[in-house]
Amino acid sequence: METTTNYEDLSKALTHDFKNAWEAMDEAETKMCFELSEKYKQFLNRGKTERESANEILRLASEVGYKPVEDFISGKEKLAPGAKVYAMNRDKSIILFVIGKKPLKEGLNVVGAHIDVPRIDLKPFPLYEDSDMAFFKTHYYGGIKKYQWTVIPLALHGVVFNKNNEKIEVVIGEDEDDPVLAITDLLPHLAKDQSGKTLAEGIDGETLNVLVGHKPIGDEKTKDKVKLHVLKILDEKYNIKEEDFLSAEFEIVPAGKAKDLGFDRSMISAYGHDDRVCSYTGLAAILELSDVNTTACAMFMDKEEVGSQGNTGSQSRYFENIVAELIALQEPNFSDLYLRRCISNTAVLSGDVGAAFDPNYAGAYEKRNSAHIGKGVQLVKYTGARGKGGCNDANAEFLGAVRKLFNDNDIVWQIGELGKVDQGGGGTIAYILANSNAEVVDCGVPVLSMHAPYEIVSKADVYMTYKAYKAFLNR
Repeated sequence: METTTNYEDLSKALTHDFKNAWEAMDEAETKMCFELSEKYKQFLNRGKTERESANEILRLASEVGYKPVEDFISGKEKLAPGAKVYAMNRDKSIILFVIGKKPLKEGLNVVGAHIDVPRIDLKPFPLYEDSDMAFFKTHYYGGIKKYQWTVIPLALHGVVFNKNNEKIEVVIGEDEDDPVLAITDLLPHLAKDQSGKTLAEGIDGETLNVLVGHKPIGDEKTKDKVKLHVLKILDEKYNIKEEDFLSAEFEIVPAGKAKDLGFDRSMISAYGHDDRVCSYTGLAAILELSDVNTTACAMFMDKEEVGSQGNTGSQSRYFENIVAELIALQEPNFSDLYLRRCISNTAVLSGDVGAAFDPNYAGAYEKRNSAHIGKGVQLVKYTGARGKGGCNDANAEFLGAVRKLFNDNDIVWQIGELGKVDQGGGGTIAYILANSNAEVVDCGVPVLSMHAPYEIVSKADVYMTYKAYKAFLNR
């Protein structure tokens, strides 16, 4: 007897469409999503530099019982299952651990993110006067489109160590009554030559000079009267002299707070989603853990936007050194083999943002394999550029395990890659731990307008990323 095939059922069984995260959440979860987003906006507002972010992470971790690793090394605290440990590296990166029931040498579950963001740094000797205006000379940090930084309100954040090596913290441009700073641009009436250049060439790096003053002080014998006025204000408010700029780290960032975007308040517009959105969701996840089988670890690293080099970046030995210290507390007869076994048995979600499909620039994307805002946390099997150069290409076995974990925990997720094959490319910290033989896959929030002064994310994706990280750290 001939049977009739139900092709609708067959299609449902064999094909796949990625879900809309908003439609997958009930009223209670939607409320939790919006509540998490409010906390995330506060995190963004309190941490606009890597130092500020690291210290905000420390503040939040300390509130729920995290103790410094030095207390465990000295014997003041006991490294027992459930112990909460933090390791702060030079106020620029921080690592959190929840110690599991299994020995550390059997591996960790890690979410690794970065807290540095594309920005504009001051040069070591920045202040000068020209045409009755005072400016700061700058050197941009990370992959920015320089033209996006002109004529927007800017703030100054940083630290100074004065001649007595005393630390002075500076924030100007964030309070309602603060002045802001700006980088000028050329009026269209005189921009014939500028308009003939490419976007990349329209604003030169050496012209990203920040306007900081215009009013002179002094008499006819005074040199650089406007510059002197700026120095007088900095001296009166912060006790900063011009020489102190030589031992300072000043960053120019967009002024203002994170804001809801859209009539439905479904998105967030803010500076620094890349990569503080993955940092915050990883932080929110690990702060809720206290009883795990495998040690959970959340890394918040510096220098990713410039290659992760340096002693506060992911390529430093700091993470391995701290893990070795913790293993030594558990294993009286410590061997370097224990550290190697630990890393080889470690599983990592490299928590970094991905490029969300933008229909306004559809030609740069391969739509079928691009992430879309509102469709949940994004898994990226590989990054790199043109032929996967410089990437970590996650193993199918590990991807399968993560996929099952997400499905089992009702996490809306999607797959994605960074644009068309020959369009460009990028990378994350994934390859660094993978080079040490850990299993790693990129996993994070899709972002619109990535690396712009103000980036855009969906609150639904933020929430699903938090759920994904929590399930992974607790597996």
